[in-house]
Amino acid sequence: MATAPLPSGPIEIRVARIEQLFESLDPSPFHERDLDREAADYIAGWAGDLPEAAALRIVIHLPADEVQRPEAGQIAGAVSHHFGYLALTTERALRELFRVGRHYLAIGVVILGLCLVGSQLVRTHFGEGPVASVMRESLIILGWVSNWKPLETFLYDWWPVRRRLRLLRRLAAAPVDVGV
Repeated sequence: MATAPLPSGPIEIRVARIEQLFESLDPSPFHERDLDREAADYIAGWAGDLPEAAALRIVIHLPADEVQRPEAGQIAGAVSHHFGYLALTTERALRELFRVGRHYLAIGVVILGLCLVGSQLVRTHFGEGPVASVMRESLIILGWVSNWKPLETFLYDWWPVRRRLRLLRRLAAAPVDVGV
C-alpha cells in the first residue's frame, strides 16, 4: 500500500529589501545577524504548522536588484545561523529546566519525608483526636503539595521546550533559497 507524501511546501517570505529580514540594531557581521523577530516568528510559525516529518524549505523572494547584491548570497547562511543559535539557547534552557527540576525534586522529597515523619509524631504525641487528625492530614497534604512543582516540571514543562528545540534544529538544517 502506497503512502501519501507528507505535505511540505516551501515556507515563503517576500521582502522588498534584504535589510528587512534582519534586526536593524544588531551590530554583528551580516552572516551572524539576528533575523527580524517578525520574520523569524513567521518562518517558525509556518514550520510549526507542518508535520514534524515534513521536509522544510525556506524560500525568500526579493526584487531582482536585491538578489544581485553580494549580501544576498549570505542570506541562507545567516538564516541557518540564526535558527541554529536559537536551537543552542533552547537546548541550554532545557538543560536548565531539568537541573532546576532536580533541585525541586530533592527539596520536595525531603519535605515529604519530614511531613510524613511529623505526621507520625503527631499521632504518637497527640493521639487520635480530631485536632491531631487535622494536623496529620495537613502535614501529609503539605508534603505532597511540595512535590507539585517537580512533578509538573518532569511531567509537563519540558515537552513544549523539547518540541521547540526540534523545530529550531529542523529550521537550522532547512535549505534556504533566495530568488525573485
